[in-house]
Amino acid sequence: MSGSSGEEKERAFSFLPLNEREKKPRSKGITEIRGPYYTPMGKRYLEDILETMGRYVDTLKFAGGSFSLMPQDAVKELIDLCHRYEVMVSTGGFIERVLTFGKEAVDRYIEECRNLGFDIVEISSGFITVPADDLLRLTEKVQKLGLKAKPEVGIQFGAGGASGVEQLEAEGLSDPDWAIGLAKRHLAAGAYMIMIESEGITEDVRQWRTDVAARFIRELGIEKVMMEAADPAVFAWYIKHYGPEVNLFVDHSQIVQLECLRSGIWSTSSLWGRVVTHKE
Repeated sequence: MSGSSGEEKERAFSFLPLNEREKKPRSKGITEIRGPYYTPMGKRYLEDILETMGRYVDTLKFAGGSFSLMPQDAVKELIDLCHRYEVMVSTGGFIERVLTFGKEAVDRYIEECRNLGFDIVEISSGFITVPADDLLRLTEKVQKLGLKAKPEVGIQFGAGGASGVEQLEAEGLSDPDWAIGLAKRHLAAGAYMIMIESEGITEDVRQWRTDVAARFIRELGIEKVMMEAADPAVFAWYIKHYGPEVNLFVDHSQIVQLECLRSGIWSTSSLWGRVVTHKE
């Protein structure tokens, strides 16, 4: 794996073949893992993850603004540790909470992200209604400060807060064409990648809307979207239908299971021995 030495160490049982993967920084088959939120994550816990599975982790994403509860030095230590393993760090979608405090707070938030060493600022609006042009200006502002803007789009208002199925059904779904159009405008404005919110598609729904997921991938391109995969059945479905090089966001506890699928070494019966790559 890539560590502070910058050298890739030989994996155990290296005589057994795996599906070939791009080396980091990857342009496809990107895996983003959730950091502190459902469980605390300190530097020793994170280093255990990166020492064992760091070569398969591309991004660590803070969730729920968890960094704002932590000592500044602890946040910086986690970010620096990720960078030693060539792992980028994302803010998660906390900016939509910051937006409610006004322009000055947003400017200070983005500046603080840069000062602490964050690589990616996610731009989401799952709980609030924001004009599209305002969101595009945020993408441009983040990019001008040398950070990667990663807008999140979806079809479910109220997504991202662990709401129940009944609550979300009462909110209703938005038009996928509108979300796709907004995503295209973000990409045209220089966005690094688009995060696709899973709620309303594969999370907290009575029936998966795989047709909507397919439209996002078809319209935006598989390299430019990251699909949120809330549980193993979801990321297995994406790999089954789009191959091991689909970009996925999972919980950090699922990184081993996901990479077993991507590499082709282990899976459920429906994918056993069927996930392969062919490189020239």
